[in-house]
Amino acid sequence: MFKLKNWSIFSGALLVLVVLGWNGQAIAKENFEVWLVDQSNSPGVSYGGKIYIYDGSDLMGKNLSSVKPTSVIDLAGKTAQICSSNTGANPVRPHMLLFNSSNSHAIVSFVASGHVVIYNAKKREPIACIRTSKGAGGVQQAHAAFPSPDNSYILVANQNGKLLERIDTDYQTNTYTLNPNATIDLANCTTPNGVACESAGVRPDNAPICPILDLSSRLGFVTLRGGGMFVVDPKSSPMKILAEYDMKTVHGNGCGGVEARSNMYMNSGGGTASNLSEFDVYKFPLFGYSPLNPPNAPAPKVIFSDDTTPDRDSHGMVVTKNQRFVWVGDRAANKIEVISVNSNTRINTIDLVGAYSNDPTPDLMDIAPSGNLVFLSLRGPNPLSGDPHVSTGSTPGLGIVQVTEGGKSGMVRRIVPISNIDSNNVERADAHGIRVRMK
Repeated sequence: MFKLKNWSIFSGALLVLVVLGWNGQAIAKENFEVWLVDQSNSPGVSYGGKIYIYDGSDLMGKNLSSVKPTSVIDLAGKTAQICSSNTGANPVRPHMLLFNSSNSHAIVSFVASGHVVIYNAKKREPIACIRTSKGAGGVQQAHAAFPSPDNSYILVANQNGKLLERIDTDYQTNTYTLNPNATIDLANCTTPNGVACESAGVRPDNAPICPILDLSSRLGFVTLRGGGMFVVDPKSSPMKILAEYDMKTVHGNGCGGVEARSNMYMNSGGGTASNLSEFDVYKFPLFGYSPLNPPNAPAPKVIFSDDTTPDRDSHGMVVTKNQRFVWVGDRAANKIEVISVNSNTRINTIDLVGAYSNDPTPDLMDIAPSGNLVFLSLRGPNPLSGDPHVSTGSTPGLGIVQVTEGGKSGMVRRIVPISNIDSNNVERADAHGIRVRMK
């Protein structure tokens, strides 16, 4: 959930204190915070949602049972005001949250209404609200909005609109412009090989899910709901397709990607009628992409695949410190599969079911700057996105997992709950987007 941390850059900027950890060992306490998105509507209205912000020093402490958010942003307040003023519509269903590379700005995508909101992260204030274009069937959505590492643009997956869109960004001047000249119409375009971008048996449903960016900001790996994938040049106008993959090569519903040791690790997951159960992890190179290539080139390496076990759903991903392991979450099975970057094999499975939850349903994840904790967004009993059979959880909130064996394994330390009880006494909280921010 999905962008590689550059540890060498972070290390020079960290404020590090050493304290006695929960297990009696010294652990690093760092100057960071965790932002967690609750997708459920704000109380009394049919829009909004909340962002819970937790201080890193609290999350690294011994008494996790007392952890409370230090700030809560009600998205029915100033966020709804700026969106209504700028677009004439309220923001609905906050889904994904990421930060620009300097951690100065937060980017939140609203999947139901198609809004992308940019915040001053330090002040917790919205400063711009942009709505995606109307696409297939007049639909406009923003399933995910990924800021480029070079801070020059935001790549937006307009899911049911079947558009890949770009917001040009200048965080210094707070200038954000949806660039219509950059858009790729994934429902009606033609690939460099002369193949219809969307077609039965090749790429049957080109709703873009997650547009993962490499650290150079020059490659976008765009997963598709029905299977297949595109690698694009996100800087050109219009954006260009550099590589095309069919549904047999890359399965559908991928929503995870991390760069590790000059490769991009991507996944595919379950949760739609065509692939109710799916768990795949692929490794793609970061070179060799050209519109002159045939389809499915350069070829990915399948690292791990389990598409036969019932109720599997690969989703969020994170790379551990020193890039030794990639963790891949499974919403349906309540597990994390651990991939060795050295051997390119699955080497361990972390079971998340235990004393704190019988059905945690991990969605997205991010890692503490020191690498010793991984934070998970845990879904609620009434999920607002994703197929309910894989996204229904029992304990909505923030999962805290202790990293052990240098990233090879881990164990759940605590779940920090969130709650949104409606007028009928029904729990509506449904955590999804999550990200670590350096303060």
